[in-house]
Amino acid sequence: MSELLESRWAYLLHLLVWTGPVILVQLFFLARHYKERTGAVLRAVLPPAFIIGGYLSVADHLAISAGIWNFGEGRHLGVYVGKVPLEEVLFFVLTSLLVSLGLALFTALVSAKEARVP
Repeated sequence: MSELLESRWAYLLHLLVWTGPVILVQLFFLARHYKERTGAVLRAVLPPAFIIGGYLSVADHLAISAGIWNFGEGRHLGVYVGKVPLEEVLFFVLTSLLVSLGLALFTALVSAKEARVP
């Protein structure tokens, strides 16, 4: 396992191990609260996550193109979207998804508390 964490798979593995369980827990509670409206909530939540993830990827591309930073070889798969490693694009999309799902859950929590206020 340690060889994988020191290989070109390192970034992707860290990303998926970090975000995967959190997103699954968020989806579980989202479905539990919204029930039959879960699909509609996901249709409302997913587009902004992808738009923001795309925006951040474009900003990263511009920063890499300007020489502000770069990514060392050997720690990512070597697949690029423009000048941005695929794992970095996934990072932006998954992080935006975590925030969007978190906001949907927060909204559910607030509305449930408001429903209980006399």
